[in-house]
Amino acid sequence: MSSQKTRAVEWDVWQLRVASEAAGIALWSWNVDSDVLTMDDRAYDLWGIANSGVVTFEELSSRIHPEDLDKVRASFAATREIFGAYETDFRILHNDQVRWISARGRGDDQGIIGRVMFGIFIDVSMRKLAEEAREMITEEMNHRIKNLFSIAAALTGIAARSTSTKEQMEHDLTRRLVALSDAHDLVHTDLNQQSRAASLGDLLGVLLKPYTDDAINSGRVRIAAPDLLVGEASTTTVALIVHELATNSIKYGALSLPTGVLDVSCTEQNGEVVLIWKETGGPPIIAPAKRTGFGSKLVSRSVSRQLGGSIEVEWLREGAVITLRVSQARLGA
Repeated sequence: MSSQKTRAVEWDVWQLRVASEAAGIALWSWNVDSDVLTMDDRAYDLWGIANSGVVTFEELSSRIHPEDLDKVRASFAATREIFGAYETDFRILHNDQVRWISARGRGDDQGIIGRVMFGIFIDVSMRKLAEEAREMITEEMNHRIKNLFSIAAALTGIAARSTSTKEQMEHDLTRRLVALSDAHDLVHTDLNQQSRAASLGDLLGVLLKPYTDDAINSGRVRIAAPDLLVGEASTTTVALIVHELATNSIKYGALSLPTGVLDVSCTEQNGEVVLIWKETGGPPIIAPAKRTGFGSKLVSRSVSRQLGGSIEVEWLREGAVITLRVSQARLGA
């Protein structure tokens, strides 16, 4: 039985080009003395510039996002001192879009030929978007968990104020926590259930009930909504917005005092749903210098991105008036 050695495959230029194109890899070379870069067609397309044969780092710098430019300059200046492989991720401005590029190569003059070093560019925009989405979800979860603790503390205070014995307090607090669970069940379906829609009025009623002393029955919260359905894809967004507004109200606004009243009215106007959240009877309101907290950003982003609408806030001394305008089509989706 004879043994046969397997000859190592020798990759020619065409095979390497096919492989690099399949991987979305753009090639570049950099003359460390003249600062001139030579790039392939894919690299020019990636940067959104015409293929002129050669380009300088300074010319490319005009397309690097201003917030990343100093970092990129420092990274490239340090590449020759780095031992082994390096990777630098940064944003570039491509027409009206922002792209993420990863520049990769080898430092410490490894692989240098003459005075020229070699490396690659890769478009990592999708990876960066996924990372930002994960970070956003984590940040949102942290924010909502903190709000849950705030709500639990506020509901405990309300139960303590409205009851005289520990048994009454236990019953009252339990009822409020069950109401929170009901709100969750209304806007979230089980995996084995078909998609369903919720009445806008019912949804608002269930979401707001835990925040007041027998809210709907006592008249402290008044809801007027047309016969509109909120689709499954939008119920979570609506719940998030109401949750945020009610949390702020119970912390600082009308729902923080027994005398406070909340009026929530909705109207339908030319394919747009207008929701007015009006607070009265609470502590005197002083308009904040600016609304840059995560909760404010979360509400604004949810209204604009998920519901295709806008939010306006009036800080009247007798109470806040918040106007939400959302797309009726988006709301029912």
